[in-house]
Amino acid sequence: MKITAIKTFPLNYTNFKVVGERSILYLFVKVETDSGIFGLGEIGIAKMGGSVINAIEHLSERLIGEDPWSTEKHWQLMYRGNFFPAGIVYCSAISGIDIALWDIKAKSVNMPLYKLLGGPVRDKVVCYPHNQGSSTKELIENCKKTVDEGWKFVRWGQPETSNELEPEEHGVLEPVESVLKAVEQVEQVRNTVGKDIQICLDVHTRLDTAHVINMCKQLEEFKPFFIEDPLRSENPGSYKNLARHVSLPIAAGEQWASKWPFRQVIEEDLINYARIDLCIVGGITEALKITHWAETHYIDIAPHNPLGPISAAACVSLCMASTNVGVQEMPKRPGSFAQDLFPVQIEWEDGYAWCSERPGLGIEFDEEVAEKYHTKLGGFPPYLERNDGAFTNW
Repeated sequence: MKITAIKTFPLNYTNFKVVGERSILYLFVKVETDSGIFGLGEIGIAKMGGSVINAIEHLSERLIGEDPWSTEKHWQLMYRGNFFPAGIVYCSAISGIDIALWDIKAKSVNMPLYKLLGGPVRDKVVCYPHNQGSSTKELIENCKKTVDEGWKFVRWGQPETSNELEPEEHGVLEPVESVLKAVEQVEQVRNTVGKDIQICLDVHTRLDTAHVINMCKQLEEFKPFFIEDPLRSENPGSYKNLARHVSLPIAAGEQWASKWPFRQVIEEDLINYARIDLCIVGGITEALKITHWAETHYIDIAPHNPLGPISAAACVSLCMASTNVGVQEMPKRPGSFAQDLFPVQIEWEDGYAWCSERPGLGIEFDEEVAEKYHTKLGGFPPYLERNDGAFTNW
């Protein structure tokens, strides 16, 4: 079996049947072989999709005609085959290709991917949704709604302090005001959903160390499951300072490409949950290494998955075959969106997801439907600034 083609699908998906549904950018990958078996992958940085597509085209020069089973060899050549190690754009390209290759491998032996990864150690994977609201009242109502649907977790992001501007414009996030608002939200949500529902707060790298420390101390009494991405990601060593002052569980890693940025936070036990993004970090091949490495430090994984059905299937496959799992991010209930693009998706019920017995990732992709969503990827999201006009992370 040989690789014959690598295709990309840059899509701007909008479900016009759902009122108020925003468009979502996706970048999917399809690797084809001369046996007729193909694999699917997904890219984690669709906004940079133009650059990633160029990287995929470049990497395909090494892969066309090769055996898809040689995933470790291909990973090493793609990552460091040009002498300079890959950055986030190339790692994202590697990720999509690598996931697709593992999909092919599992399909070629007619087994689900999670069985190829070692077999299931659990029947299902607990997940958290994306909660939101333009006000604390709306957030509480949205959290109540997901709990009523069966979710065991609620999760939302560090609140902006002004949302009076139009959605396409920049917003305001003043740290001191945002901390006060976040503490108020966590308190009110905890009082609403009770002590048995887990709360995750995603700082989204929007605060600096001093403000995060202050906020975490105020949040201790509400016992959040974890505080996510409390600091910017460029310097993993910054978590050493944070760990000295904060007693709440910390989750980090979604912006890290490859195993190397995880080295210090794992070896020095600076985080409690590894937010591995399979569509950025280097695919299944690299995510497996980080997962097993984290296991030796009793660090659980909480894979980052703000993406589509391919990413969801890859993440849940990894979680089903791994012992050290905390929770799986799942923005929407699988099977409740993009059904025209993906008529077969992974399973979900009562707050848990799992992969079926179907071979590979266990999902189906309709290329003909994808054509109507084809787009040119790029642009920037609306950004956030402080009261003084200084830029802060989105």
